[in-house]
Amino acid sequence: METIDISYLHLSIGLLLLAIPVFYLHKFKTGLVQATLVGTARMIVQLFLIGMYLKYLFLWDKPWINFLWVIIMVFVASQTALARTGLKRSILFIPMAMGFLGSAVVVGLYFIGIVLQLDNIFNAQYFIPIFGILMGNMLSSNVVALNTYYSRLKREEQLYRYLLGNGATRQEALAPFVREALIKAFSPLIANIAVMGLVALPGTMIGQILGGSAPNVAIKYQMMIMVITFTASMLSLMITLSLASRKSFDAYGKLLPVMVEK
Repeated sequence: METIDISYLHLSIGLLLLAIPVFYLHKFKTGLVQATLVGTARMIVQLFLIGMYLKYLFLWDKPWINFLWVIIMVFVASQTALARTGLKRSILFIPMAMGFLGSAVVVGLYFIGIVLQLDNIFNAQYFIPIFGILMGNMLSSNVVALNTYYSRLKREEQLYRYLLGNGATRQEALAPFVREALIKAFSPLIANIAVMGLVALPGTMIGQILGGSAPNVAIKYQMMIMVITFTASMLSLMITLSLASRKSFDAYGKLLPVMVEK
């Protein structure tokens, strides 16, 4: 079945639906009207720009160009995550970038090369969207996890010092903080996985069906998307925390000032 295009006129008509949430945000004086309008405007501009350069990336379909785009995504995702968490770039940028890049490459190429069995694993049609999905999910989970981890570690440093003083290794002393970070970051995702298809139909699957894919094909892709995003998010966080621990503590195990002072 051919995909039904949306004209720019009808796209504009569709955007009028935003008047409903904007009305209630204004009515209850939430202060979010301007942020909503600005955010929507940015989304529109950014998505149109993405559509333009993806057209050329798919047309060129060069491995080095595709991988360069992944490097750019890693850089932007790392900067965005650090800005949202308030962590110092000098300490966390390299660990976070390595976490994003390492997990995206391992999980993304595993999916493309082994599960999909593509002859050209750098095929732009698959390579760029898959890595984009992974990067977006890793970003959101890492922001929540790292914010939880370092905030609690700073707030309850005495517990960490107490555990060290009673013979625990640094890894053992940090385990309670890692545990809470994992719970905060991944509980919503696990809950979403549990009800997927029963309570809500995921966007990726709906997009494929609207694009003409058979439902059984879209379902299999959705299953794998959930698996690879969950796995990549977990792996990126573990890599980031492992590398960051070497720069977040001094030689005596004391937590360094890793958060930007406001």
